[in-house]
Amino acid sequence: QVQLVESGGGLVQPGESLRLSCAASEQFFRIFSMAWYRRVPGKQRELVARITSGGSTNYADSVKGRFTISRDNAKKTVYLQMNSLKPEDTAVYYCNREPALLSWGQGTQVTVSS
Repeated sequence: QVQLVESGGGLVQPGESLRLSCAASEQFFRIFSMAWYRRVPGKQRELVARITSGGSTNYADSVKGRFTISRDNAKKTVYLQMNSLKPEDTAVYYCNREPALLSWGQGTQVTVSS
């Protein structure tokens, strides 16, 4: 069973940055599109950013220009660089394939507050 382990979250002030990492124990990591999702309590999980096997990226309008998704196939890791963080970015962040066909990891909490 593929495991996804997210890390890098924390408590930051508005305008600051964080870099999230997601390590996948998947033999064929390089052939799948991967994505970052986030969930706020009481709301549905939303897709934040996606990266294809070829490196093409897509972003939710709410994070476009502030977040950057990348991947290292050799390390089987996907990253999310988050700049200019806003309080509305507060959520638990998860990674998964896109579409999200794997079991979810534990996620990593990002809290943006002054």
